[in-house]
Amino acid sequence: MAAVSTSPITTLRRTSLAACGALALALTPMTAGAAPAWGPLAPPNPHLGPQGTSTMHGDAESSDATPLAGPGTGDVSTVTYNLASACPTLLQGSDGLVVSLCTTMIGQNPTVYLLDPADSGTLAKLELTKGSLLGGVYAYLDSEDRLVVVDGTRHLLRIGHTQAQDGKWTLSVDESTDLTSAIPDDDNVTGLAPDLDGIVWFATGGGIVGTVDADGNARTVSLPEGEEVQNSISTSVEGTAVASTYATYQLSAGPDFEPQIDWRQPYDRGSARKPGQLSWGTGSTPTYFGPTAGSEYLTIVDNADGQVNLLVYRSATGEEVCKEPVLPPSGGGSLAGGSGSLSGSLGAGGSGSENSPIAVGRSVFVAGTYGYPYPTVPAGAGEAVPSSAPFNGGMTRVDVDADGEGCTTVWENEVRSSAVPQLSIADGNIYTAVREGLDATTPLDGFAYAVIDPETGDLLMTHPISSSLLGDTLQMAALITDDGRYMQGTISGIVSVNPGSAGSGGSDDSSGTSADS
Repeated sequence: MAAVSTSPITTLRRTSLAACGALALALTPMTAGAAPAWGPLAPPNPHLGPQGTSTMHGDAESSDATPLAGPGTGDVSTVTYNLASACPTLLQGSDGLVVSLCTTMIGQNPTVYLLDPADSGTLAKLELTKGSLLGGVYAYLDSEDRLVVVDGTRHLLRIGHTQAQDGKWTLSVDESTDLTSAIPDDDNVTGLAPDLDGIVWFATGGGIVGTVDADGNARTVSLPEGEEVQNSISTSVEGTAVASTYATYQLSAGPDFEPQIDWRQPYDRGSARKPGQLSWGTGSTPTYFGPTAGSEYLTIVDNADGQVNLLVYRSATGEEVCKEPVLPPSGGGSLAGGSGSLSGSLGAGGSGSENSPIAVGRSVFVAGTYGYPYPTVPAGAGEAVPSSAPFNGGMTRVDVDADGEGCTTVWENEVRSSAVPQLSIADGNIYTAVREGLDATTPLDGFAYAVIDPETGDLLMTHPISSSLLGDTLQMAALITDDGRYMQGTISGIVSVNPGSAGSGGSDDSSGTSADS
């Protein structure tokens, strides 16, 4: 493990943000009838848009938790945006408009859509240059509500939106920074995030980690040969977290913003890529969390043969706090929430996760994706072993012990989550989409909006969102908007689950027609 040097400025920042985190914990809304409250989230990164809606995983720490309330367990209605595109990235700026980064079904071209969540049409769209399958998927909104993304030409783009006097909206590239000298021709950026100083960090599929300063200067460090980065990255007061296909890293910016590795922890990557995962290694975007500052710990899920493990490290040093088995291969456990068509059978299944965990306070929630039938995987991902398997799903909650010296499994359930779950610390619900049908997935499967109790793992309610594979939510992350909607990307567009019935101000359950579809 590399030695860790901490500057006086970093120490001061950690102390200040820890105090902010403690205050946030005191102010975090309580889960109804439960204690302690969920939280805290880390203090907002000033170089991002609104907290909870400016990154795919909510914030710079990739907590997959939000301070916003979702639709809840009451009446809901749905609207569908038919975009003929898979939409993994849904973000909302301070103006309330939603910016979505999608990939077209034909040609797999990355396309930015500007949406009004109160309407069912698109306001504008902008096609970007294609890179790899995962290249250009991860993006964020900056403090000016601009989408920050690296396109297939290896240029860092800041894409803004404006409205003309006639009411027409336009998406345009406000800034473009050439990164071709830092990224090889055959490589693509897979992870992107700003740190607390406004330095943009990126990671590439080929294992390059870099920084871009305010003047557009890029500096890089290469991970050991053979290591790839196939998930996004996270930043916090502690540093920048990157999970390669072999190890978890934390880095910091040295002199002249040169990226330097603070610590490295290898993990068990297993003997092959598992079915239901997109690379041979962890499927996790590394996630910061903690009970005081919201970033004391860092977590991923490994890819061990048999049953996978949740790994929790102290983010300041890389010391392992625990290695806790999660997602039992049987899909069994306490059977919380495992009733009805969502639970499937207890047939043979494996253990694995392609999803970023929810992590907040002392709690981590992991959803299983083993056997999920992705229609395609990135080039070079390798064969899955076995080639296919039942999708049993299941979720596990693990809490770091109060003394910080270990972890305890709190519950396991059989909910077949087909999206990256999101925890609302405002209303105390976990929101996701679920795949309905048999473990042996078929084209007849349906998909439903689902609400889960984070205290018990019980499934509280479901509401149908699609009865066909065009509504496959494909293990993509959702967006909880500032007006309480749950917007979920699908293989063909976006479905919005809105609070209230259609007759009481909500949208009807028919498909809304996109202006650009």
